[in-house]
Amino acid sequence: MGEKVRILVVDDDENILKTFADVLEDAGYHVDTAKTGEEGIRKSQTDFYHLALLDIRLPDMEGTELLVRMKDTTPAMVKIMVTGYPSLSNAIEAVNEGADGYIVKPVAVDELLKMIKNHLKKQQEARKYSEEKVKEFVESRVKELGKQ
Repeated sequence: MGEKVRILVVDDDENILKTFADVLEDAGYHVDTAKTGEEGIRKSQTDFYHLALLDIRLPDMEGTELLVRMKDTTPAMVKIMVTGYPSLSNAIEAVNEGADGYIVKPVAVDELLKMIKNHLKKQQEARKYSEEKVKEFVESRVKELGKQ
């Protein structure tokens, strides 16, 4: 990616926000944070993010509700759920609602960075594929219109 990758971290724990921001910024990412789901939604409506790390338990809403609402603001954004309260039911719900990943606190830094890198690579490949398909369509349409 040519531009600096932008990541939004939504968590009500100040220590988690600071730790994630420090780790991700050290890895070369631009990081923005939000302490509530509503703040995260507002930020995703006004700024572009390639990826979001979303806590499952927030003071104003469940992380899965935030996930659903963010799909509307930035559908192509990678959304990874982060939880200190892992359960099969919240993992299934997160995946069913469109989470791209699920990671358990305390988070191993290497695992988090690897997961982010892998998802960003897939996102870039999908974007490139989409751009190629649009180009093919335009070229085909130009030829078609030229024959008329």
